Amino acid sequence: MNHLSLIDSASVAPLPDISRDGIAALFELPFLDLVAQAHAVHLRHHPRNAVQLSTLLSIKTGGCAEDCGYCSQSAFAKSGVKAEKLIDADTVVAAAQEAKAAGSGRFCMGAAWREPKARDMPALLDMVRRVKELGLETCMTLGMLSSEQADALAEAGLDYYNHNIDTSPEHYANVITTRSFQDRLDTLDHVRRSGMAVCCGGILGMGETREDRIGFLHALATLPEPPDSVPLNALVPISGTVLGDMLADTPLARIDEIEFIRTVAAARITMPHSVVRLSAGRESMSEAGQALCFMAGANSIFTGDRLLTTGNNGGDADAALFAKLGLGPSI
Repeated sequence: MNHLSLIDSASVAPLPDISRDGIAALFELPFLDLVAQAHAVHLRHHPRNAVQLSTLLSIKTGGCAEDCGYCSQSAFAKSGVKAEKLIDADTVVAAAQEAKAAGSGRFCMGAAWREPKARDMPALLDMVRRVKELGLETCMTLGMLSSEQADALAEAGLDYYNHNIDTSPEHYANVITTRSFQDRLDTLDHVRRSGMAVCCGGILGMGETREDRIGFLHALATLPEPPDSVPLNALVPISGTVLGDMLADTPLARIDEIEFIRTVAAARITMPHSVVRLSAGRESMSEAGQALCFMAGANSIFTGDRLLTTGNNGGDADAALFAKLGLGPSI
């Protein structure tokens, strides 16, 4: 079967098998067959050669009460990240203006909280309204939300809310103990009911098995509605964090690129309408690895020199890679 026939067959492809066995079967395919199948699905549902550019800003850094083993902003970590206050809306708007000028279509704001307090909501709602006025899509990640908080953010115009499940239900307690997997699902339910779009993904390379990666994708694909946006991160081991110290000097510290690309491809096939974003860890991937991720269906990246507390490919490096691959930004 040639490349064109693969694309043609995708137009009449059956619904994907999102059972655990079905996702496991995808992982067992020969690598090139899996990538070709994912690319055909991608072309059926998304613009070709187009990648959404997003920018992420930390609006409140450090001091989080959660014990997430990967996170340098946890109060339990000894990473040297200091707790800071919520930054002011003028600073956020200035960063958003700069992001838009650099080509970003979505502006994401992240706060290191277990959940926002009532006193924080007016400032957060003001940020959403003012960034929306710039013509950008807006996204926030603030920890757990009540239904009332989700409704307020939706009314202010927030387009997306990010709340990752991080890993499989089975592996979850090995990474986080201060909130349960069900807590994550409850917040996602509040977000969905508010009318906001759900942004939900996780982190690969946290010592999980392939079975956990299958379980992670199964949990996402079988939500009441698959996430509109699925960020896939590769663990960046940070000294002073539980996982950073545990995995920094072992082969588990960074997921194999081929296995990461397999996961991207399986995400694209099982969630064909979702935007799949290459997130943290991309700065350590080879250009060829990133190219194969785009081939496998990734169609969004964070651009800029920094994410929340970790480095990121700069805009110049991304522009050079896009030029090599013939990619362009999509809004």
